[in-house]
Amino acid sequence: MRPILAASLLPLLAAGCAVNPEAQRQAELRTEQELAVTLAGRTAGTPLRCIPNYRATQMEVVDDRTFLYRDGKTIYLQRPRAPCTGLANRSFTLVTKQYGTNQLCSGDISQLVDLRTGMQGGACVFGDFVPYTKP
Repeated sequence: MRPILAASLLPLLAAGCAVNPEAQRQAELRTEQELAVTLAGRTAGTPLRCIPNYRATQMEVVDDRTFLYRDGKTIYLQRPRAPCTGLANRSFTLVTKQYGTNQLCSGDISQLVDLRTGMQGGACVFGDFVPYTKP
Protein backbone atom coordinates (compact mmCIF):
# COMPACT_ATOMS: atom_id res chain seq x y z
CA MET A 1 0.00 0.00 0.00
CA ARG A 2 2.84 2.42 0.74
CA PRO A 3 4.39 2.25 -2.76
CA ILE A 4 1.00 3.14 -4.28
CA LEU A 5 0.57 6.07 -1.89
CA ALA A 6 4.09 7.32 -2.58
CA ALA A 7 3.57 7.01 -6.34
CA SER A 8 0.31 8.94 -6.15
CA LEU A 9 1.98 11.78 -4.23
CA LEU A 10 4.85 12.25 -6.69
CA PRO A 11 2.86 14.34 -9.21
CA LEU A 12 1.62 16.58 -6.38
CA LEU A 13 5.13 17.08 -5.06
CA ALA A 14 6.45 17.82 -8.53
CA ALA A 15 3.70 20.36 -9.13
CA GLY A 16 4.53 22.09 -5.87
CA CYS A 17 8.16 22.43 -6.93
CA ALA A 18 7.41 23.62 -10.45
CA VAL A 19 8.32 27.17 -11.33
CA ASN A 20 5.55 29.31 -12.75
CA PRO A 21 6.97 30.30 -16.18
CA GLU A 22 4.94 33.51 -16.33
CA ALA A 23 6.08 34.62 -12.86
CA GLN A 24 9.68 33.83 -13.78
CA ARG A 25 9.38 35.80 -17.03
CA GLN A 26 7.93 38.78 -15.13
CA ALA A 27 10.76 38.66 -12.59
CA GLU A 28 13.34 38.56 -15.39
CA LEU A 29 11.64 41.51 -17.09
CA ARG A 30 11.73 43.53 -13.83
CA THR A 31 15.44 42.74 -13.47
CA GLU A 32 16.20 43.87 -17.02
CA GLN A 33 14.19 47.08 -16.50
CA GLU A 34 16.04 47.82 -13.26
CA LEU A 35 19.38 47.20 -14.98
CA ALA A 36 18.41 49.46 -17.90
CA VAL A 37 17.72 52.31 -15.47
CA THR A 38 20.89 51.71 -13.45
CA LEU A 39 23.14 51.37 -16.50
CA ALA A 40 21.50 54.14 -18.58
CA GLY A 41 24.09 56.33 -20.31
CA ARG A 42 26.86 53.80 -19.71
CA THR A 43 28.73 51.71 -22.23
CA ALA A 44 29.70 48.07 -21.68
CA GLY A 45 33.42 47.38 -21.82
CA THR A 46 35.34 44.18 -22.42
CA PRO A 47 34.48 41.58 -19.77
CA LEU A 48 37.19 41.24 -17.14
CA ARG A 49 38.28 38.06 -15.46
CA CYS A 50 39.16 39.83 -12.17
CA ILE A 51 38.54 43.07 -10.29
CA PRO A 52 40.31 44.27 -7.12
CA ASN A 53 38.45 43.02 -4.05
CA TYR A 54 38.15 46.45 -2.46
CA ARG A 55 35.29 47.01 -4.88
CA ALA A 56 33.37 44.20 -3.20
CA THR A 57 32.27 46.58 -0.44
CA GLN A 58 30.06 48.35 -2.97
CA MET A 59 27.94 45.34 -4.00
CA GLU A 60 24.29 45.78 -4.94
CA VAL A 61 22.04 42.73 -5.35
CA VAL A 62 19.54 42.99 -8.21
CA ASP A 63 18.32 39.39 -8.08
CA ASP A 64 19.74 35.92 -7.40
CA ARG A 65 21.38 35.92 -10.85
CA THR A 66 22.53 39.53 -11.10
CA PHE A 67 24.52 41.88 -8.93
CA LEU A 68 26.60 44.99 -9.36
CA TYR A 69 29.89 46.25 -7.94
CA ARG A 70 30.38 50.02 -7.94
CA ASP A 71 33.76 51.71 -8.12
CA GLY A 72 33.59 55.44 -8.67
CA LYS A 73 32.17 56.01 -12.13
CA THR A 74 32.37 52.34 -13.12
CA ILE A 75 29.72 49.72 -12.43
CA TYR A 76 30.72 46.07 -12.84
CA LEU A 77 27.93 43.68 -13.79
CA GLN A 78 28.29 40.20 -12.29
CA ARG A 79 26.15 37.30 -13.47
CA PRO A 80 27.19 34.14 -11.62
CA ARG A 81 27.28 30.88 -13.53
CA ALA A 82 24.22 29.69 -11.57
CA PRO A 83 21.77 31.54 -9.31
CA CYS A 84 22.81 32.47 -5.77
CA THR A 85 19.44 31.36 -4.44
CA GLY A 86 18.31 33.36 -1.41
CA LEU A 87 20.61 36.33 -1.96
CA ALA A 88 17.93 38.60 -3.43
CA ASN A 89 15.53 38.21 -0.52
CA ARG A 90 18.29 39.46 1.80
CA SER A 91 18.25 36.35 3.99
CA PHE A 92 21.77 35.37 2.90
CA THR A 93 25.07 37.14 2.35
CA LEU A 94 28.03 36.14 0.19
CA VAL A 95 31.30 35.16 1.82
CA THR A 96 34.27 34.77 -0.50
CA LYS A 97 37.43 33.25 0.91
CA GLN A 98 40.57 34.52 -0.73
CA TYR A 99 43.94 32.87 -0.49
CA GLY A 100 46.95 35.04 -1.30
CA THR A 101 45.12 37.37 -3.67
CA ASN A 102 43.52 40.79 -3.55
CA GLN A 103 41.05 40.18 -6.39
CA LEU A 104 37.60 38.76 -7.08
CA CYS A 105 37.81 36.58 -10.16
CA SER A 106 35.65 34.59 -12.53
CA GLY A 107 35.53 31.06 -11.16
CA ASP A 108 35.75 32.18 -7.51
CA ILE A 109 33.30 30.33 -5.29
CA SER A 110 31.30 32.36 -2.79
CA GLN A 111 29.46 30.71 0.06
CA LEU A 112 25.93 31.79 0.87
CA VAL A 113 25.62 32.30 4.63
CA ASP A 114 22.27 32.67 6.40
CA LEU A 115 22.28 36.04 8.18
CA ARG A 116 20.11 34.76 11.05
CA THR A 117 21.82 31.49 11.85
CA GLY A 118 25.31 31.85 10.37
CA MET A 119 24.91 28.50 8.63
CA GLN A 120 26.11 27.96 5.09
CA GLY A 121 23.31 27.63 2.58
CA GLY A 122 24.98 26.80 -0.70
CA ALA A 123 27.44 28.47 -3.02
CA CYS A 124 27.68 30.27 -6.32
CA VAL A 125 30.49 30.68 -8.82
CA PHE A 126 31.37 34.07 -10.29
CA GLY A 127 31.35 34.72 -14.02
CA ASP A 128 33.25 37.50 -15.78
CA PHE A 129 32.82 41.10 -14.60
CA VAL A 130 31.47 43.45 -17.29
CA PRO A 131 32.48 47.09 -16.70
CA TYR A 132 29.97 49.83 -17.55
CA THR A 133 31.32 53.37 -17.78
CA LYS A 134 30.01 56.73 -18.88
CA PRO A 135 31.59 57.96 -22.12
